Amino acid sequence: MKRILAITICALLAAVASLAQPQAKSAGLAKPKAPSNEEMNIRAYIELLRTDLKNGRSQVMAEVMQLDSDQATKFWPIYKDFETEYTALGNQVVGVIKKYSETYDQMTDAVADELANQVLSIEQQRNALKKKYYDRMKSGLGAITAARFLQVENQLERLIDMQVSAQLPVVSQP
Repeated sequence: MKRILAITICALLAAVASLAQPQAKSAGLAKPKAPSNEEMNIRAYIELLRTDLKNGRSQVMAEVMQLDSDQATKFWPIYKDFETEYTALGNQVVGVIKKYSETYDQMTDAVADELANQVLSIEQQRNALKKKYYDRMKSGLGAITAARFLQVENQLERLIDMQVSAQLPVVSQP
């Protein structure tokens, strides 16, 4: 189980890291290029990895939560709703990483500030989302089960965040 999650995370990081690599830009008024086959393949790969990661997260969650059948009947619909909302935040993260990769070579104070504030906003949204679903879990399953959900979710989130951030180059002066 842990091996599957580790492989999935590594594959996701490879895809995200490839998006974060600085891209050469051409000067002038050229029309924006249509996505290359490579870019389209990367996008498709990210979507596939997201599916695998979502399944891997669910498997880890199931293994650690150790729910009986009554608890599982209550837990999984709530968790599915959580995953749906969490995916929207993941889309925001991908957007920030793409913008970072596009502007890395020509970073300005304004762009750095914008990106930093987007990251901080996403963090606030993730915490608000976890609080919302902690409360739903607590209402339906009790505080101990809700706390276990929160603990596992935080561990998975931090692991993925750490690995993604380790692949991104640190902001530097142009």
